[in-house]
Formats: sequence, C-alpha cells, structure tokens
Amino acid sequence: MLKPILAFSLALMTSLGAVAQKRPDFVRFINSNHKWVDSVFNSLTPKERIGQLFLVRAHTNLGQKFIDSVGTVIKNEQLGGLVVFQGGPVRHVDMINKYQKVSKVPLLVTIDGEWGLGMRLPDSTQSFPYQMTLGALQDNSLIYDMGRDAAKDFLRLGIHFNFAPTVDINNNPKNPVIGFRSFGDNKENVAVKSAAYMKGMIDGGVLASIKHFPGHGDTDVDSHYDLPKLPFTRERLEELEMYPFRELIKQGATAVMVGHMDIPALDNTPNLPSSISKKVVTDLLRKQLGFQGLTVTDAMNMKGVTKFFPNGEADILAIEAGHDLLELSENSARAIALVEKSIQSGRLKQADIDARVKRVLAAKLWLGLDKYAAANRNRVFDDINRPETKSLIQRMADGAVTVLKSNRRIQSFDAKKETVVVSVGISKAQDFESGLSARLTNVKNIYISGKETEAQLEELVKEVRSHEQIVLAIHDDRSRPRPALDFSKDVNNFIDKIAGRRTITVLLTNPYAITSVKVDRSASIIMGYQNEAFMQRAAVKVLLKDIKSKGKLPVSINKTYAYGKGL
Repeated sequence: MLKPILAFSLALMTSLGAVAQKRPDFVRFINSNHKWVDSVFNSLTPKERIGQLFLVRAHTNLGQKFIDSVGTVIKNEQLGGLVVFQGGPVRHVDMINKYQKVSKVPLLVTIDGEWGLGMRLPDSTQSFPYQMTLGALQDNSLIYDMGRDAAKDFLRLGIHFNFAPTVDINNNPKNPVIGFRSFGDNKENVAVKSAAYMKGMIDGGVLASIKHFPGHGDTDVDSHYDLPKLPFTRERLEELEMYPFRELIKQGATAVMVGHMDIPALDNTPNLPSSISKKVVTDLLRKQLGFQGLTVTDAMNMKGVTKFFPNGEADILAIEAGHDLLELSENSARAIALVEKSIQSGRLKQADIDARVKRVLAAKLWLGLDKYAAANRNRVFDDINRPETKSLIQRMADGAVTVLKSNRRIQSFDAKKETVVVSVGISKAQDFESGLSARLTNVKNIYISGKETEAQLEELVKEVRSHEQIVLAIHDDRSRPRPALDFSKDVNNFIDKIAGRRTITVLLTNPYAITSVKVDRSASIIMGYQNEAFMQRAAVKVLLKDIKSKGKLPVSINKTYAYGKGL
C-alpha cells in the first residue's frame, strides 16, 4: 500500500501531467482519426452521442439538492461536460469526481475563469489582475506565465478548459459587459497580450477559448439581458473587431466562443444572434478565417439568444450554424430530443453531428482523459494558493501601475513630512492606507464613506488643506470596477476641492472612471486600475519610489489620457 504522501504526489503528477508533456498540435489532432475516439463513439447510443455536444452548469454553493440534480442530468443524458461556477475548491473536487463516476465518457470540465480560479472561487483562491490592468503591462512574458500558472490551478481541481482570454477590443467606454475584461482598445496590444495568455494555458495543458467572436467590445447592451446590435460595416468589423481573432487563429487557437450579437453586415436575418448564425459560424469563422478548432456558443440561457428564439429553437440553430459545443442550454434533454427530430426530418445531417462528436472526443483524448484519474482532495487549498503565484501576481501589478500625470510631486514626496491621506469610497484602512502609514513618520488618515454631510465635508476640506503633503486615494470598492464612479455630488465637490497642486491622487478603479471625478488639477496621478490588495501595494511602491512606474494606459479616454500614456 502506498504511503499517503507518495500516493498524493502520484495523483498530483497525474493531474498535472499535461504540463510536463509535449502535446501534439491540437487543431490537427482533433481533425485526425484515433482508435480511442472511434471505440468510444461506437460504444455510445445515438442519443448519447448528441449529449456530448452539451455542457451543463455546476455549482457547489447552491446546496446538495442542486448538486444531486445536476448529477442526475449527467447520468441520464450523458452530457459532454460541465461549466463550473461558484463554490469551494474541495467541494468542487468532490463534485467533479462524483460526476465523472456516473459518466460513461470522461467529462470535459470547463470554467469561465478569465482572471483564474478566483473569478468563480474568490474566497478561497487567488485572482490574477483583470485583463484591462494587464493591458497596461509592458512585459508580456508575465502574461504567458500567468497562463501557465492558471493552468496548474485548473488541472489541480480537474478542470480542463478555460473560456478565456477575452479578445474583444473595448472601444466603447460605456460597454456594460466587457470593459475591464478586455486588454484595451488597441487591436495590436489586445492580440499580443491575448496570445501570451492563450499560449501559456495551452502549454500548461489546458484548452483556451478566445471570445466573443466576432467582437463584443463596441456595444452598450449586455447580451446577458438583451440582444446587442452592431451596426458596423463588414470592412470595419474585419479591420478592427476581428483582428485579434484572426491573429490568434494563426497562432493555434484551440477554441473560439461566439457571442450573441445582431450584426446585419454579417447576417441580415432579423434579430438573429451571431452565435446561431451559419453565415457567422461556418461561412465566416470556419471557411473565411480557416478556423478548424472547437467552436462553442456563449451561454445559451442568455436573453441575447433566447429572447427571439425560445423553446429550444436556439439550440437547433446553434448546431445548424456549425457549433461543436453548446454551453448551458436552458433544457439539455429537450435540446437533445429536438436534435434527434431534426436529424430524422433532414434539417440536420447525421454525418455533421457525428463529425462534431468525434472532434469533442478527440479533444478529450488530447487532454489525456483516455487515462482519466480522479483529482485528490488532500491539500487542495495549499496547492492552489502557492506562494509563487502570489509573487507573480504582485510582479504583474507592479508592472501595470501607471503614472498618468507628472511624477515631480512623487519624486519630491518625503516620508518624514507631515502627510494627510484622504481615502474616498471606504470607511477604514485597506492595504494602501496600511502600507503607506507603516512607512510615514507623521500621517493622518481621513476616510470618506459617502455618509458625510455637506457641512462635515467643508470642515474636512479646511483640515486637509492645512497639510503640506496630500495623498488622495479613490477606491472603487464595488465587486467589479465600472466605467463611472457613483459618488454623491457633495463627495465629488470635496474631491474637486482637495485635488490640487499639492495632491498626489491614486485611482484604484476602472481607468475610464477618471472622467467621473475632477482630479485633473492634481500634481501627480497614479492609476491603479482595480481596488485589489496587489494593486494597492503596487501604488504604495510607486508613491514611495520603491519601484518606477512602467505601465502604459491601455485605452484612450480623452485627448489628455490617450492610449499609451504613462510616465
């Protein structure tokens, strides 16, 4: 009998084995013949083969009843895989192992983890910086390292496929669904950084899906709730939106996720989302761009696709369009039955379905699932919270932080002088305040939570102005950094009055939000992009001259703050 430590080590090596092995080219592999694929395909009933094209939602934070209900669906319908959402890492390992036991074919386990496991398991795992933050980074090798590191985390839990990176060009500041999830508004920068992330994950043994084809960056409608319309010409779409997709397909993209958008220039069928358009999926993506990897829909339960095509019709149209995988059908049992009927009626061709099923099975073979081994639940928390990951995250943050306006005040900042640190958007110290206070000799902290009266704020203005050095830290403490801050009129007036020639302003928020507060008169402005602790620590380092700012603005906000700005 193996000793526990040795047994664990062997299990971990099995789950991470993909990292060490040199794998064949994925696209060529899934379009080739394989004995294992043929054997598995022949062992499945026609209905079970169709099931391989569907991915079902999986949580461990919704109670045992929900977990069991998903298990029943997998057992009864023999679906191709999972899309993992919120919960805990150990519970996820147990859940995935449980589902794998009732599946005749190893499940393809996917996740929408754009900034790593922390996107779905924020309380117990580490999060990498948002893609907008990384758009400011000048050392793209760190983004490749992030991909490799994220792959280790995913594989440790038994996850094989990440729906990332987002390669949308965020050229609409009001975009409610992409925004900070994009590397920025410069197509070359987006393509280069997306390629680094993608290649890191693939080299780490995890499939990556670039999204949301043909480009979701220039819209002010969230496709989770409605169908966005892109009124652009085909020439504009091919020159701008499709540029990163075209470049990454050339560089070996393993999968492409197609988004839900109404794009008349590509398909003028009324209200037809791009995700279920044959002209987009087959004619444009497959034939024109030559993509031969896996195609996957964005979630099929989103209003952007179900609004005009309810009752399972969207599922049939998605398969008719040419997809290999459908994510989160509203009702997979209904969808499978509709596919069977569509084959019988001649609407769908059996040969097309079979070819897609074999591609999905070949993807599982490429991932090593022909030798599937359950993930070990021991030491999971330690294995996905590695010190080297924390170090990498901090190096990325340090490289991204950007000085947008004169660094003279930063250069003259003296830790021994009397300093007031005014923090807006929070009610007590976070890492920025704690880190700064630990290094300053004489510091006073003032916190503006938004509950102060106009009179109280007027008194605070006088107190702040009595100090020789002023640091204004603006925190966006919301769960996601939106393109505008929502401070009250009184708080905005307060910011305007203290952001003067003696003030160093630190923005820990979405870069677009700089236009929603009057900080232009500040002596120096430091952009931190997001409010997470690693960005706060990076901002402290720049302010205290421990590091020199190297970040460059990844978007054009206005003439003053244009793409590439950074001192």
